[in-house]
Amino acid sequence: MSWNPALDPDLPKGDAVDAIETVIVPRARDLGGFEVRRALPSVARQMVGPFIFFDQMGPAEFVTGQGIDVRPHPHIGLATVTYLYKGRLHHRDSIGTDQWIEPGAINWMVAGHGITHSERTDGEMRKAPFNMLGIQTWVALPKGAEDDPAAFTHIPAAEVPLLEGEGKQVRLLLGDAWGARNPMPTPSEMFYADAVLAAGASLPLPDNQEDRGVYVISGEVSQGGQTFDAGRMLIFRPGDRIAITAGAQGARVMLLGGATLEGPRYIWWNFVASSRDRIDAAREAWRAGDWAHGRFRLPPDDDQEFTPAPAQ
Repeated sequence: MSWNPALDPDLPKGDAVDAIETVIVPRARDLGGFEVRRALPSVARQMVGPFIFFDQMGPAEFVTGQGIDVRPHPHIGLATVTYLYKGRLHHRDSIGTDQWIEPGAINWMVAGHGITHSERTDGEMRKAPFNMLGIQTWVALPKGAEDDPAAFTHIPAAEVPLLEGEGKQVRLLLGDAWGARNPMPTPSEMFYADAVLAAGASLPLPDNQEDRGVYVISGEVSQGGQTFDAGRMLIFRPGDRIAITAGAQGARVMLLGGATLEGPRYIWWNFVASSRDRIDAAREAWRAGDWAHGRFRLPPDDDQEFTPAPAQ
């Protein structure tokens, strides 16, 4: 059986408990005028399906000359998913990718055995004010894919499957849900979607996925007689037929989940792994700083600085 710390055979079933298993209030952090709200991992849940990290970036307003400068930093054992509602972000990585992402597109970066990347708002972006709002998630890789070579895929907004009807617009960013599938391969079974709901519109959660969560971006949604405002992540019990309903102003939500992995994951800094030994090896490789011959390289077009590893 797949691993999920919240699945207990002794828990009451059916109407004996509420369908909402957990409500997570993200932790807010100010990164120098740029607020990030982190919903995963949390004390209540490490993962929803394979999703082990979930950050809301912004909303933020930048004046002329200011922007985001995330220096080159490493990852192992995960795939990053970057999705924007507003703004543009410049991605460069150690396998030679140089790609801007704009609202509605997807940047999917598989770290595998190791990759280094940077994210900036540079060049023309600094010549005028701009707004930024987006979501970045990490997907933990199954054990059999942790040492895969690094890879990067960009999916333009026009190529993302769109489902419409009855006051709902749903963009299926990854995986399989509601009878549709995004054609991009994923390392495990999952779904990830951006849904815009008109006032009073109801959206059922996918019933073909083991683990399911909803993050409210704007507006409010109700389920089971409870109402939830923006900035809340709702995690639902497996197996229940559930729908969420938008409030009087409508709502925008991100839906995520999938099959749970075969065991828990260790997290240190930007590394995710199924064992502490993997974390330790990656940490020492980054600290060694052998960019020419070591495990990690710097992005070819962004190699003048890097992010040092934390002391602990």
